[in-house]
Amino acid sequence: MKTTSSKIALTTVVALMCFPAASWCLGPQRPASARAQERLIKEVRHELVMLPYYGVFDNLTYRVDGYNVELSGQVTRPTLKTDAERVVKKIEGVEKLVNNIEVLPVSPNDERLRLAVYRAVYGHTALNRYSLQAVPPIHIIVKNGNVTLEGTVAT
Repeated sequence: MKTTSSKIALTTVVALMCFPAASWCLGPQRPASARAQERLIKEVRHELVMLPYYGVFDNLTYRVDGYNVELSGQVTRPTLKTDAERVVKKIEGVEKLVNNIEVLPVSPNDERLRLAVYRAVYGHTALNRYSLQAVPPIHIIVKNGNVTLEGTVAT
């Protein structure tokens, strides 16, 4: 009886040690080849850009580490956050997905500010050509009255 209880105690201790450090119990993660990681980066970008409601007032970023993907950024619609997670999870090779996308608060003042900044940025003659793209390269993020411009333009 004593040996049975000590076996159960030992099994419990080993199991509890494994949960916080699951990678230790499962062994090291398999590294992704450079080619596989490059393919994964390309597919994640493609899937995010193809989201139907992804626009100029949303900013989606991602990081690929081996077969793990971390999503971050800001979106104006909660459905865009879940859609991004759903499409990236379906990509072949994605083993783990962390969704750190922030849903921006709904505010009429922020909405007015978004439109005013959009007109100011894309109404400028030097930047007007960027507004014609399907997903413009300059994203306008407004949160509680604070404006952040994300993206790139030619120099």
